[in-house]
Amino acid sequence: MSLAAQSVPRMPRGVRLHEDRVRGGWVLLAPERAIALDQIGHAILSRIDGTRDFGAITRDLAESFGAPIEDVARDSGEFIEALAERRILEVGP
Repeated sequence: MSLAAQSVPRMPRGVRLHEDRVRGGWVLLAPERAIALDQIGHAILSRIDGTRDFGAITRDLAESFGAPIEDVARDSGEFIEALAERRILEVGP
């Protein structure tokens, strides 16, 4: 899978971001799974709302972190694709 700029990632029913106040930090909760997130993972997932396309998410991340958009697109695309392969995220046209 290769994400196009117009692809729209979304969290399926039952998947959500959760702040773990006990341990500090964020986790991605999915049925029978919990994935601890680093700052980058949280930054990417917090921008996924089911309406913004990958291009908009990438531009926002690049502007927020002052990083080259090509690097952000590659890295965030790989992250989103890995979660989609595990059926934790969905990616639509």
